[in-house]
Amino acid sequence: MGNSLSCCLSPNACPKSGRRRGSAEPDCESEVYKAAAGNAVAVAPAAATVEPAELDFAGGEGHHLQHISDREMPEDLALEPNPSDHPRASTIFPSKSQTDVREKRRSNHFNHVSPGQLTKKYSSCSTIFLDDSTVSQPNLRTTVKCMTLAIYYHIKNRDADRSLDIFDERLHPLTRGKIPEEYFEHDPEHKFIYRFVHTLSSAAQLTADGAVVTLVYLERLLTYAEIDICPTNWKRIVLGAILLASKFWDDRAVWNVDDCQILKDVTVEDMNEMERHFLELLQFNINVPFSVYAKYYFDLRSLADDNNLNVLVTPLSKERAQNLEAISRLCDDKYKDVCRAAMRRSFSADNFIAIRRSNAILS
Repeated sequence: MGNSLSCCLSPNACPKSGRRRGSAEPDCESEVYKAAAGNAVAVAPAAATVEPAELDFAGGEGHHLQHISDREMPEDLALEPNPSDHPRASTIFPSKSQTDVREKRRSNHFNHVSPGQLTKKYSSCSTIFLDDSTVSQPNLRTTVKCMTLAIYYHIKNRDADRSLDIFDERLHPLTRGKIPEEYFEHDPEHKFIYRFVHTLSSAAQLTADGAVVTLVYLERLLTYAEIDICPTNWKRIVLGAILLASKFWDDRAVWNVDDCQILKDVTVEDMNEMERHFLELLQFNINVPFSVYAKYYFDLRSLADDNNLNVLVTPLSKERAQNLEAISRLCDDKYKDVCRAAMRRSFSADNFIAIRRSNAILS
């Protein structure tokens, strides 16, 4: 205001935009310096005039003020959000599966393949069909089947064969017998992946929501470590993701020696080393926000619908409708209590300001 000078002393930032100066942007620093010099000459007789010697813009390296956006997120992660960390970023496995889904639909259309008996049930005005899977309590069998289907599409439609030695089954085999080289040249089938994951999840006592988090950890590893899941490493990557999900998400006291009873040819030292490398590659970021979890859950449901996976649905009965209404009312009451407590803490005098609520008018 007036002749006073107000700016941030940053050699690489523009005072107005807060972004780093590029080759095509104006030299904001020189303009501010000229303006400061002009103001210094115009108000030279004033006692509070800033001397030019004090405005040492050339030596401003020690006065660099970092912008708040630079502190919130690193530059390499700010360009492209990670889908396993940000709820608005699209997950990876739906894009891997869309190619096969479109090809299957196109083939059925050109070959005039009849869809056969209609197995999917749709709700009507008189009957509502629901399954026993919700975002808070998913169905274990259906969730594991969808999760393994996502892993199958990751392997089948991978971009390359980038891998690490710690996950290479040829260097760290899970069985003592020699595995033929032809085994690693073919992609595993979905039923084979499901059988392997089902065995491990039973041993690790993995829950249905833990299966969703397993897929989150898997995609986070592929993104952070910049590797691909392929026939040579998919078993050990899935094994590491299940171990972390059962320990940190389900909060169960699962020991690696318990999994060694299922995989009898694997040593505990090998399991510990793989788990340590897994955590280091994740940068010890094992936090999964509920918004990210919900995104993966609904994307898995969409994947099941696109691939016509059989999901058991039953008509909504009167008893179940009453149970759902009671649960919804209980959650609503808890939410209202939390809101009242938050409003009560926000006022310095409770009885001084009355909270008025008006009825909503729906038009």
